[in-house]
Amino acid sequence: MSTPNIAKEDIINAFQFRHATKEFDATKIISDENMEFILETAHLSPSSFGFEPWHFIVVQDKELRELIKPVAWGAPAKLDTASHFVLGLSMKAPMVKYDADYIMSMMKDVKQWPTETIEMYTKFYREFQENDFDLDTDKKLFDWSSKQTYIALGNMMTSAALVGIDSCPIEGFHQEKAEALLREKFGVDTDKYGLSFMVAFGYRKADPANPKSRRNTEDIITWM
Repeated sequence: MSTPNIAKEDIINAFQFRHATKEFDATKIISDENMEFILETAHLSPSSFGFEPWHFIVVQDKELRELIKPVAWGAPAKLDTASHFVLGLSMKAPMVKYDADYIMSMMKDVKQWPTETIEMYTKFYREFQENDFDLDTDKKLFDWSSKQTYIALGNMMTSAALVGIDSCPIEGFHQEKAEALLREKFGVDTDKYGLSFMVAFGYRKADPANPKSRRNTEDIITWM
């Protein structure tokens, strides 16, 4: 596989271009090719231990989008205008605990590790959960999964910006009500998955009113 040859200036320009788009141009639709590209960057994203504790639902059905509005105060304008709307789900404790069937399947069937490697990783993963990160409650395990899923979110938004597509991450939703909706209308097993974020993709209706503002670099980076 060849080494990527992307100009650093182009990458920085994409970060400058990206902003949390509050309203999209509803007449502009992302091509299937571009949306598959964005989703593939989620698919290829790294995760702790490589266990991929995520699932993504692309909500294009207008009736389903309408159902989301009452449980997501930060989403109505995006639901109405975004070309594509994605729900980022993260695995809960029954899926990601060190002895879960999913974890065993990932090591055996997906990664196809030999028995001795599986035994070694299981030991490391148990030590990581019980001692290193103290992941001793269902909430802590879900929060850990969410941290992995956010890596995929960042990669999707950056890859979108690199090809001139706008995005907006959304945490403005009532988690309990949103998960009830996912269970009742989207067929999601909410014992296994929880909602970490929503994200909208499309093309901006207008340029942002204010320039991008950030703290000074020296305020956030320390060299030692």
